[in-house]
Amino acid sequence: MDNLYNLVIDAVFDSKALDIVSIDISEVSIMADYFIICSGRSRTHIQGIANNILEKIKDNNFKLYNISGYEQADWVLIDLGNLVVHVMNNEIRNFYKLEKLWSNGKIIYLDEDIKQKAN
Repeated sequence: MDNLYNLVIDAVFDSKALDIVSIDISEVSIMADYFIICSGRSRTHIQGIANNILEKIKDNNFKLYNISGYEQADWVLIDLGNLVVHVMNNEIRNFYKLEKLWSNGKIIYLDEDIKQKAN
């Protein structure tokens, strides 16, 4: 799991994703162990982030269970089993507030910009 988690985190950072957050939900949900949530600036940027993740997953022989929302690219969900990635535009992210919804998990702010916004 650590290899997959690190691979996805690297892919997200390499793609210049914004407001990157990891939530450890292993103690509060059986659906997954981690959520990684990040934002893209545009539809093209969101698809680029998703493409980079998918390419790294394929190159490293990890299993992709499902991907949804790619065509609309306002919220792309990538299901990797115990790890679920949410790549969202700011409007959708602000509306659904996944960090607040899953606040009983362990939230790790991986991007300094979002850490400052939260304080």
